[in-house]
Amino acid sequence: MPGQGDRLLAAVIEHVAAHGVADLSLRSIAAAVGTSHRMLNYHFGSKEGLLVAVVRAVEENQRQALAELTADRDSTPEQLARRFWKHLTDPALRAHERLFFELYGQAVQGRPGTTALLDGIVEAWVDPLAAYEHRAGLPLDVARARARLGLAVSRGLLLDLVATNDLDAVNAAMEEFLALLGRSSD
Repeated sequence: MPGQGDRLLAAVIEHVAAHGVADLSLRSIAAAVGTSHRMLNYHFGSKEGLLVAVVRAVEENQRQALAELTADRDSTPEQLARRFWKHLTDPALRAHERLFFELYGQAVQGRPGTTALLDGIVEAWVDPLAAYEHRAGLPLDVARARARLGLAVSRGLLLDLVATNDLDAVNAAMEEFLALLGRSSD
């Protein structure tokens, strides 16, 4: 059963995803989710700590979705990639993706309190993706390189989607990427 901090975080995720983080204060977030800024401070330490918790929770939800897909040992890596891409491009996730890029940009710029977001932001994805590719028969170094490339392409295309809302174009680009990967593993 989720605790109060978990319930608050879920409410904040939905609010911040819908409204972004620009010009939001801890007090306005608290009012929007029906709590006090003191409770948010108690659970998350600061506005920046709360925002890092938001992105980490969203990322963890995505990694859980990936883990569920990779549990299917009968799928090829290409089939897995297509199913996960379809999940990531679900319009219901668009606000979360905008939030990810907004906070990621702040973290790479060194905004105080957000840089903790960068801890594991790549490796937390590369490790399970590389493990999957390695189980599919690739040498580990190749699997890790392909996992990092896949992550970079996916994030780039998601940023394209957030900026342009051109799902057909990003889907076509992903299909081309998967075709290239398929040819390189032959």
